[in-house]
Parts: sequence; C-alpha cells; structure tokens
Amino acid sequence: MIRPRSIAIVGGGLMGAGIAQVFAVAGHSVTVFEPAEAIRATVRSRISETLSLYGLDTSVAEAITVTGDFAQAVGRADYVTEAAPEKLELKQKIFADLVAACPAATILASNTSVIPIHRIAAGLPTPERIVGTHWWNPPGLIPLVEVIQSAQTSDATVHATMEILTSVGKAPAHVTKDVPGFVANRLQHALWREAIAMVAAGICDAATLDACVKNSFGLRLAVLGPLENADLVGLDLTLDVHKTIIPELDRSAGPNPYLEEQVAAGRLGFKTGEGFRAWSDAEMDALRRKLAAHLLAQRALAR
Repeated sequence: MIRPRSIAIVGGGLMGAGIAQVFAVAGHSVTVFEPAEAIRATVRSRISETLSLYGLDTSVAEAITVTGDFAQAVGRADYVTEAAPEKLELKQKIFADLVAACPAATILASNTSVIPIHRIAAGLPTPERIVGTHWWNPPGLIPLVEVIQSAQTSDATVHATMEILTSVGKAPAHVTKDVPGFVANRLQHALWREAIAMVAAGICDAATLDACVKNSFGLRLAVLGPLENADLVGLDLTLDVHKTIIPELDRSAGPNPYLEEQVAAGRLGFKTGEGFRAWSDAEMDALRRKLAAHLLAQRALAR
C-alpha cells in the first residue's frame, strides 16, 4: 500500500472528476483545479452521484478540495494529472505553468487520449518527469490506464506512475513508443472509422451497426483480444480473410465527411440529444446505468 499522497487534478470535467474520485476513494488527498465556476460548482455533486451509483461511500466526495486557484491546487502536489480538453496549445500552456508552479519532484501526467507526450512537453525543462496517463471513461470502472513514455520520460517516472496507479486499483499498461493514440485508442478509432464509413455508405443504419458489434465479437473481447482470436482461428485463415477484406476497408486520410456534417449541423450525440441517432433523456440515463451495471458486474467477476 502506497502512503497517501497529495494529488492534484487539472480540470474538473467528466474525466477530471472521475480521476479525482478514484484517488480519493483510495485515501489520497485530492485537489481539483477548475477555472470555470459553473463546472467547479458541480464537481463534488457529480462525484457523489457516481459514488452512489457504484454503491460506494458518497462522503468521499466532500473530502475533495475544489478550487479555481491554480497555485493552491498544484503548489504542494506529489502527483498531478492534467485532464483538460484535447487541444495541444492549451495542454502545452498548462504544462508550462505546472513546471513553474510544482515542486521539482512532482510527477506531471497528461490524460490526453491521442496527443503524443513529447509534443506536450516540447521545449519545457525537466521533461523526464512528464508522462502520459490515458485513463478510460468511466475512470472508476475501466481498469486500463495507458502509461506513455516519451523519449525524454525517465524510467523512474514511469515506475512511480505505474506503482501509484496499481495501488488505486488500475491496470496500467506501459506504452514504450510515443505515437498518436497510443495503443487502445488507435484500435478503437480504427473501428469507429470503418463504422462511420459503413453508415455513411448506406450499408446499414447506426442502430444496426451497434447491434452487430454488441451481439458478435463485442461479447468475447473481454476475454479474447484480437491477436488471441487470430491465433485461435489460425493465422492461415486470418491471412486468407485479409486478402479479401483489407482492400475493401475505408482508407480515409482524415475524418469522414459524414461525421463533419453531423458536427456542423449541431448533432453532437448526448450533448445535444442527437448524433448518429436521436436520444431522449430517459434513453441516455438508461444507457449510462446499463453501462455502469455491466462494468460493475465484470469487475465483480474479475475478483
């Protein structure tokens, strides 16, 4: 068991609040910095609601400090996780501020889901203590945290980061090459690219596509990874299948125009009540609860 640490989270949105929750449940002293007053005002209540959904002690939320004072949040932190929007310039500014405000020994981690860590740390002193830690949503229920080591990140920083993540119940995976999207998001978005392309081409609608995934290979992914599956069915069969299917897959070099049209039209998914399909408030709540129940059941089975 690692001794309690002073943990700072930069950003109190969906991921920042979830990461704060995980560290607080594990007994660490947690401070969340959030510059937007409206978001800041809801951090504890959102964490409390999630803890209640998971059947955990909701009083943990009250022990989390939430502030709009950056220096107060990070000035004495042992470990900082940045959970700001996916904008490179913003993250570079935050890390420059962290380098200036934090103790020299503080580990500085970014929760970026796709941006290479060396780009965030470019030009900054002490890049050896800057590391990627890509958490997955919901942070309290998904075990994986990808720990990304850039060419400048020290082995000591990676070791300490994986140790603290393991201590709070995560399953950290050491990613040794700092490429966009790391490991899991490269796989996930390759799937999404093909899924969007099929809907755009009229092969099926969004609901049908999701049903095909959930009722086939999606069921076995928790215990059978893609390369395990290839070994299971045989690499000779895999090669024969690839000779037919690989030339037919989408090769778009950028986002699909259909996705760009959805965003331009204000169809953003749950944020607006419509994305690839329309969502009522009841449907959104039901899906969130179904996901939480499924992940809780999977976690119970894994113990």
